[in-house]
Amino acid sequence: MAVLPDPCRWDLPDLEAALPGEDVVAIGADLDVSTVFEAYCRGMFPMHLQTGELAWWSPDPRGVLPLDQLRVTRSLRQSMKSFTFTVDRDFAGVMRECADERRDSGWITAEFIDTYTRLHQMGWAHSVEVWRDDDLVGGLYGIEIGGLFAGESMFHRVTDASKAALVVLVDRLRAGGGDRVLDVQWCTAHLASLGAVELPRTEYLARLGAALPLSPCLAPRTNLAPRTSLSAGTNG
Repeated sequence: MAVLPDPCRWDLPDLEAALPGEDVVAIGADLDVSTVFEAYCRGMFPMHLQTGELAWWSPDPRGVLPLDQLRVTRSLRQSMKSFTFTVDRDFAGVMRECADERRDSGWITAEFIDTYTRLHQMGWAHSVEVWRDDDLVGGLYGIEIGGLFAGESMFHRVTDASKAALVVLVDRLRAGGGDRVLDVQWCTAHLASLGAVELPRTEYLARLGAALPLSPCLAPRTNLAPRTSLSAGTNG
């Protein structure tokens, strides 16, 4: 079973009072696991500003990927046949790849890696790995609390590897049933091409409240055998 963090020592903001259209809802606090965990439960996530200050974000509108709207092309289905997939086999490796300085991932600092690795060890942060033979060629990681999966970042070293990781994640979440929320923070053009949509903050918070009581779908890290292959369900 996942281990609950200690109670958060900060008075985090009430998003019901947040101004519409503003993404940053607070500045300060820390990246302690208890702070980060409580923030996700309230609909926020941490990221530094360009000034270096730690900010807490709740984008309005919020990007989410409805599980029944993931778009999987024929070419992606074909690519997936050349991969194998695991969950939580190499969380640290996925985070390191996502934080690679050659990518636009400057927000994933060493402190972030430390905090999310600790959350992984406690059973709240998870990764999906994509392998070609013995090489880690793609993956993603995020936070799962109840029926919320907050996707944080993904990477690929070969074509379609990050998309394949997303297909596997959605397959696992759909198998869990219920009105789950796959949070992608912002609806970029790339994510929109995969089926992501935008929700007003008020609607996102309502869906989050309904999702949190659900049982999680990703097995605790210590309960999963190495290199367990997952079925790759597709849609569309």
